[in-house]
Amino acid sequence: MEKRKLGNSHLQVAPLAFGGNVFGWTADEATSFKLLDAFISEGFNLIDTADSYSRWVPGHKGGESEAIIGNWIHSRRNREQVIIATKVGSDMGQGKKDLSKRWVLEEAEESLRRLRTDYIDLYQSHWDDVATPVEETLEAYAQLVQQGKVRVIGASNLSAERLSESLKVSKQKGFSRYESLQPNYNLYDRAEFEKNLEPICVTGNLGVIPYFSLASGFLTGKYRSEADLANRARGAFVKKYLDERGMRILKALDDVSAAHHVKPAQVAIAWLIARPSITAPIASATSIDQLKELIEATRLRLSKEDIEKLNQSSAY
Repeated sequence: MEKRKLGNSHLQVAPLAFGGNVFGWTADEATSFKLLDAFISEGFNLIDTADSYSRWVPGHKGGESEAIIGNWIHSRRNREQVIIATKVGSDMGQGKKDLSKRWVLEEAEESLRRLRTDYIDLYQSHWDDVATPVEETLEAYAQLVQQGKVRVIGASNLSAERLSESLKVSKQKGFSRYESLQPNYNLYDRAEFEKNLEPICVTGNLGVIPYFSLASGFLTGKYRSEADLANRARGAFVKKYLDERGMRILKALDDVSAAHHVKPAQVAIAWLIARPSITAPIASATSIDQLKELIEATRLRLSKEDIEKLNQSSAY
């Protein structure tokens, strides 16, 4: 299994990350265990979650995904085999996005408890907290790294300005720096990352682990009209993609996938993996068959012509 270095860190990750947002939501604990077992058995090692997964489910309070991963690690005794990435900064009931030093330090302890581990491999700022100076947040992370509770830090959903400022402050203060960025990036959602964030990541050698790699399932090709969204868990997320550009992208995915005898989702993942700035796209699965498709996507090699066709269809 090819491994890719995450930024300037010592973490070596396989070119696909499992998105843990489904654990405790659309995948119960037993199903989650089977999915994780299958993922690791194929040589993959990066599992991404967050403290807030899955607060959006009625009756949930957050931490459900971390708890399932923690139970799985405890059951399988495989902590050294996996790289656990989680996040802090979401509203966990305090009424705001929060990257204050106090909250980061407190919530790290909660994540460690739920994950049933002594350390977090990659601890990420989930959402920006513009009310907190970046120096305060980075100071909290520096303390956690010094204590051995966090190995590497990363960012998600930061603006280009705040990401640049954070890297500058880390250098000035001698703090651990963000070694990765987790942006919303896929064949449809390209502009924000490519225009503003990708140049910073390339220049600074930050790893990139994009989420919504399949645009909430739109790039699987199973949603082609509003009628397809009825009673679907992700329907509200997908509706915005059902426009002329979205249909052009699906047509290109259909063409390339037919040529390779694979499915559109596999082409969408392979397109991400082929982009030089990308370390490992994050994707979720709720069945073994879905997971097998994602794994096969990492073995698909797109031609220059394939990539150009996809780039042109998704031009913004």
